Amino acid sequence: MLLVAPALVAGFVLLPILALGIIAARGSGDLWPHLIAYVLPDAVSQTLILLAGVGLLSFFVAVPCAFLVATCEFPGRRLLDWALLLPLALPGYIVAYSYLDLLHPLGPVQGVLRFALGIASPRDFRLPDVRSVGGCIFVLSCVLYPYVYLSARASFLMQSAAALDVARSLGASRTRAALRIALPMARPAIVAGLTLVLLEVLGDIGASEFLGVRTLTVSIYATWVNRSNLPGAAQIALVMLALVLVLVAAERLARRRARYTTAAAGRPPARVCLRGGKAAGATLLCALPVLLGFVAPVWHLATAAAQRLEFSGLSPALLLEARNSALLAGGGTLVAIALGLVVTVGQRLSARPAASVLARIASLGYAVPGTVLAIGLLTPLAGFDNWVDAAARETFGVSTGLLISGSGGALVIAYAIRFLAIPIGGLEAGFTRMSPHLDMAARSLGATGASAVRRIHLPLLRPALATAALMVFVDGMKELPATLLLRPLGVETLATHIYGEAARGTYEDGALAALLVVLVGLVPVVILARISGAAFGATQSSSARRGEAQGAPTAVG
Repeated sequence: MLLVAPALVAGFVLLPILALGIIAARGSGDLWPHLIAYVLPDAVSQTLILLAGVGLLSFFVAVPCAFLVATCEFPGRRLLDWALLLPLALPGYIVAYSYLDLLHPLGPVQGVLRFALGIASPRDFRLPDVRSVGGCIFVLSCVLYPYVYLSARASFLMQSAAALDVARSLGASRTRAALRIALPMARPAIVAGLTLVLLEVLGDIGASEFLGVRTLTVSIYATWVNRSNLPGAAQIALVMLALVLVLVAAERLARRRARYTTAAAGRPPARVCLRGGKAAGATLLCALPVLLGFVAPVWHLATAAAQRLEFSGLSPALLLEARNSALLAGGGTLVAIALGLVVTVGQRLSARPAASVLARIASLGYAVPGTVLAIGLLTPLAGFDNWVDAAARETFGVSTGLLISGSGGALVIAYAIRFLAIPIGGLEAGFTRMSPHLDMAARSLGATGASAVRRIHLPLLRPALATAALMVFVDGMKELPATLLLRPLGVETLATHIYGEAARGTYEDGALAALLVVLVGLVPVVILARISGAAFGATQSSSARRGEAQGAPTAVG
């Protein structure tokens, strides 16, 4: 009986995926040949190039920064340790929106360069156009590298110094030991971070469309909205879903036999104190991603927003869009937290392995891009609306209309499914910190399962619930693909407002909305930086004390 509710939640998550196949099957027989001949080759090739480029650039930016921050001491290290996470607060479409203006031939960057070189005309000196695959790779890498940085930094911090000391005693240089020992030990964590990066790239629509890259996601949107061809969009979405499954399977395969060597097994590596040119180089290397991925776009948004406020003041329409964003994201947060509680409480109270399987199925929504999820939800929600409307007409003689689809309910459901993995993961972590003896003591005192959840579990889970709710809310505020496709007619959010202004080329008019989204997104990033810093600081301190007690060396020249 405890598994019924989690099974219903898992079925709720699987519903849009199953509906996607049904919608795709309704397409005419001539549709697939057309897609294969004219749409998919270009879309797949552009998507694969984008995936490879963003994956490689994110790796070469994040891993060196993570290694330097975790193992070296240099000027600004403590500040850069958490500042490298700041680009997580910016959605890719906002950074693309900013760089389209910053790198415009008449924009500030090229203007300063021409002035420094003594060139008067923009025709005599132009940087490569940011509206290209290369520009999109640059923009998305600036935003997404923190996923790899966070996981790699955690792995480097948790590695034992024993293996590195053995390599050094055998004559290996620090660089060689890092490449041959530390990097392979961190490989599973790096692969996990890269998988998140690639899933985000697959789900992106704003940055890709702004910069002229026709990915699978952009093709889905264009086929549905511009050509009114829902079966064709569903068939492209199936191809995209196959790519997602390949990525997830590859990540699981890469980590299947992985083994970690952590600081808990021995002394953590002592930080190497860099001096002179090496210290300056490390500071510059770690500061550059922060400058490009956060400081430059936020500075541009703040400048443009200040000019817009001075010129026309705060628009009432913008306040309405902010309210719409908050209401929709808040509704999605409440549903996601409720469903996450259902799944994790069932997992806690039931000792069956099926409960863990259902939790993993319920978490699948995070791997499904917003466009794919939106198409999969369209038919079942429309069918439900029509069924309720027909029943109301027959019983009461009134029409309910589009009860869910026309009220924003579809978006709330999409947000809940898309981000359900966040509360499930957070609450599972919260439950692991509770001793099973608490449940046994409650049962011995006559408490039922529901009473134990209400009086014991929920009070202890408040920090995990608050953190998960905040993260879901911010992700809902930033979500663009599902919002574009499922929003009711006439309803605008901050994300769709930014998209519309960028599509019209009026970048300065969307700067204030973009800045509001960024400020909201900063909150969970700051919390994440504080939590991770405190956790790893405690690990390092306890391991260092253990190493000193064992007589291990703690300093490296």
